[in-house]
Formats: sequence, structure tokens, C-alpha cells
Amino acid sequence: MEAPLVVSFAIGILAIILVAKLIGMSIDVMLKFVSNSVVGALMLIVVNFFGAEMELTILKCLFCGVLGIPGVVLLFIYEKFIVG
Repeated sequence: MEAPLVVSFAIGILAIILVAKLIGMSIDVMLKFVSNSVVGALMLIVVNFFGAEMELTILKCLFCGVLGIPGVVLLFIYEKFIVG
């Protein structure tokens, strides 16, 4: 696994925790966001493993890390249908 990918997902998870603490979110909701981020990171790795050939940048990794599975789906649609 590439180092920028791991760092980006870690930053995304820390950003979720920071925002959750700032707005006073409960632990349950915060854990849901963190698990969503981990699943999103794994899905991005799986999608690339099966030949999606998406270039992984820090911004894309952060996007998928924060949004989770919907972020991976949106990024895939953007890469394959909008950008071409």
C-alpha cells in the first residue's frame, strides 16, 4: 500500500473526529463516520485492484476517506463517465 494513501485516510479520519468533537457529536455517530471512512478506504483499494485504473491523489483519498462508500462511488462515476 502506498504511503500517501495511508496518510490521506488517516488525515480524513482525524478530520472527522475533530469536526465531530467541535460540534458536540455523540460517540456513536462519530464511530459510524470513522467506520464509514475505513470501509471507503478499503473499497477504493478494491476498486483499483480490479482494474479501475484511477490515479490516486491525496485529494481523492481524502474525499473517499471522509465520505466512505458513497465517496468511492462518486469518484468512480466521475473518473469513468465525466472525465472519460
